[in-house]
Order: sequence, then C-alpha cells, then structure tokens
Amino acid sequence: MSLNKDLIDKIINVTSKAAISCYRFIGKNQKKNADKAATDSMRNEINKLSINGKVVIGEGELDEAPMLYIGEKLGLGGNLNLDIAVDPLEGTNFVAKNLPGAISVIAISKKNNLFNAPESYMEKISYPSGIDQNAIDLDFSLKKNLSNLADSKNKKFESLKICVLDRPRHKKIIDELNTLGVQLKLISDGDVSGALLVTNNKYNVDLFLGIGGGPEGVLAACALDAFNCFFQGKFIFESDTDKLRANEMGIKEFDKKYKVGFELKDEITNIDLNKEVIALWFFKERSDSNSQPRINLKNKLITYFPNAFFLTKSKDIKIVEQKRKYIRRPMIQLDISAKTFDGIMERFK
Repeated sequence: MSLNKDLIDKIINVTSKAAISCYRFIGKNQKKNADKAATDSMRNEINKLSINGKVVIGEGELDEAPMLYIGEKLGLGGNLNLDIAVDPLEGTNFVAKNLPGAISVIAISKKNNLFNAPESYMEKISYPSGIDQNAIDLDFSLKKNLSNLADSKNKKFESLKICVLDRPRHKKIIDELNTLGVQLKLISDGDVSGALLVTNNKYNVDLFLGIGGGPEGVLAACALDAFNCFFQGKFIFESDTDKLRANEMGIKEFDKKYKVGFELKDEITNIDLNKEVIALWFFKERSDSNSQPRINLKNKLITYFPNAFFLTKSKDIKIVEQKRKYIRRPMIQLDISAKTFDGIMERFK
C-alpha cells in the first residue's frame, strides 16, 4: 500500500508521542498506568488525522474501554479508509522496571486488508531474508528447521542463535534447543520486538520461535514484511468458544498456516496489462532454488534474476519456480503514471 510521506510522518509521530507519554512511569512499577498513558496518547493523536480509521487489532473488546478496542472508529474522516492494528505499549514490564526494550506499535492498511486476529495464542516463527523460503516451516521438526537454517546460512549448529520468550510453555522447546547445542537468547517480554530481532544482523539472532499472542503475531508480520523477512503463524484454539470467536472474525480453517514473505497459489494467471495501476518492481533476493524462476507476463515467460527491475501494470507479479507458484513482494515498489510507463517502454523497443 502506498502512503504519502506526510501521513507516514504523522503515523511516526503517533507512536513517538505514545512512547514519550510513558516516561513519567519508568521504573515506578506502574505498568497499567504506563499502558493507559500510551493508549490515551495514541487515540488522541490518531483522532487528529484526516482518515476513516477502524481498529481491527487493539487492546480488547468494546467493554474494555478506555483501551483502543476492536471495532473502534478513529480519525477526523475523509476519503482515506484504513484498518489499524495497535499495541500502544509492548513491554509494559520493561517500563515498570526501568528496562530497555519497550516499543509503541502501529500498523495500517487500506480497509479490509489487515488481518483481523482473535485474542488466541499462536504458534509462530520468524526468520531473516536470504533464507530459502521453503527451508523453514512450522510443520517441520525443530531439528530439521535448524539444520536447514544452518545450511542456508552456512553456519554450524553451535553458531546459530535462537530467540525464545522465557515462558513455562516453552520448556520443551528450550530443553531441545539446549540438547541440540545452539545458542539461546531468552527474553522476558516482547512478543513483537523479539520476532523483529531477525531483521538485522546487528542483533545476532537467526530465528525467533514459540507461542505468543495472535494479534502480536500480525503486528510482527507486518513489520517483517516491510523488512523483506519471513513469518509463519498458526492459531491455537483451545476451546469451542475460541473457534466460534475466530469464525465470527472470518477464520474458517482453524489449522491454517499464515505466511508472510510469499503466498502459495493453486494456479497462475497472466498479469492484466490493461490496468491503469503501474508499478516499478525491484527484486533483491536470490532465486529460491537451482532453477531459474520465471515471470509469466502476457503469455511470455521472463527470467527472474536477483537485483532485477521490472515494470508492469499490475501490483502482483507471479513468480514461477518449477511446478510451484508464488506471489512475491518487491523490495521497492514505485507507482508511476500510465503515460510515464508507455514512454519508458517506447525507449526499450
């Protein structure tokens, strides 16, 4: 989704002010007050924007106000209809105990394009760009995932560093990681920020995994997508009530894996070059296999290479690798006018 710089700056300002509002509660063991301060600030600042916003991931239901509740309408109105996901203060304990790591989080998308996640646990895993997208999977054993990760990164097991939330529910995972001989980074809080440690080599984290909140999984997935990293999540519904709530929110397949970084499609269709939407694409990452992928463009297969630019009249480019079909997002997308597109194409004839 393309946003103008002015709105992006205002959204950054929303999270900045929410973070600053917690300052007076740092180290005072008042995590609820800190959370409320961040929430109130975020609501007030979003309500200054010329948008029609709706909270699809928030701090709870309507009866849990004054938190930013699911379904709450925000903004001054206008022509821009947005879905909003928020966690005004992730890491309330960090603020209460004067520890680093707390963040203020917001994700936005056009209406009906942001996943509406129920308040259920989610099994999740995140890993960096540059990894074969088929190497890591929630359905694989932990040992297989780590073996594939080590191969992809050309590392030894003992050099891998795996991040896990330090929770009793993760005892089995932690014990197995210790048995396998990898390095462990145990974090006390930060379900979103922990998943984002794979986005940059400076954090020295090769993989994040474990069970955490579903809404936090969606927030992390949004950020990971922006960093061209990968995420998989699968909800854990422990009761019929959980399943009923999920069904009301549009989830029909309770065992479905949700993925960011690529989307597997059952069939491939040609790009519609008659659309007025023009996009300039830049693909940075390498091929996912030894075979050269192809782009199916108007019945013509075009070889896909890393560090390649493509111009199309569609925002979906279909990448074909052997018999598997993917939609891959670009590192950079730049919308241009149809006239500019035609002029560029004329120069290449």
